[in-house]
Amino acid sequence: MRSNLDEVRERIAGAAARSGRDAGQVVLVGVVKTVPPAIIGQALGLGLTDLGENRVQEADAHVAALGRAAARWHLIGHLQRNKVARAVALFDRVHALDSVELAEALSRRAVEAGRRMPVLVEVNVSGEASKFGVAPEALMGLLERAAGLPGLTLEGLMTVGAKVARAEEARPAFARLRGLRDRAGPALGRALPELSMGMSSDFEVAVEEGATLVRVGTALFGGRP
Repeated sequence: MRSNLDEVRERIAGAAARSGRDAGQVVLVGVVKTVPPAIIGQALGLGLTDLGENRVQEADAHVAALGRAAARWHLIGHLQRNKVARAVALFDRVHALDSVELAEALSRRAVEAGRRMPVLVEVNVSGEASKFGVAPEALMGLLERAAGLPGLTLEGLMTVGAKVARAEEARPAFARLRGLRDRAGPALGRALPELSMGMSSDFEVAVEEGATLVRVGTALFGGRP
């Protein structure tokens, strides 16, 4: 675990240096899908601070085992509206806001809980029918609605890249997400500082293209069933 964590951090630092960035601008989110709490605890003990969950139910089990204050908890998978109330209780940030209806439900539950939920809008940059996320041409409508909701803090954009044979092939999608963010911020009249993009197979390219949050599972915890 220590060697995996050190290697991923070194690779992030190298990618940041190649693009003239400070590695401190990039948050490593450890993706803990199917990882036992004991192993997650080891990673936290070695300094990992942010955990990414794909499903609310599994996050519930991990939080019960490790404690809500053990890490910053990120929901990186698709959120169903019937799980919104629990998500507001469990997570520090939601990466996968993909509809006006979900935005309104999240805001309503966050207001009821007396908080504002930091959110990123998921964009389906690749256009794959199997992927969640708003289409690029519909992005501004969702951003404008989310920006006006009292229970949300709109922070930026997220994407799940297409599966590619080589990491370099993911670069156009990451560059496109950055471009969408760079145009959307001024149009909204507000900063959108966060870009959540890049996973174990391509996070270095994502950092080179401006990622501020990289979602890394296999490179940290090994392959999962």
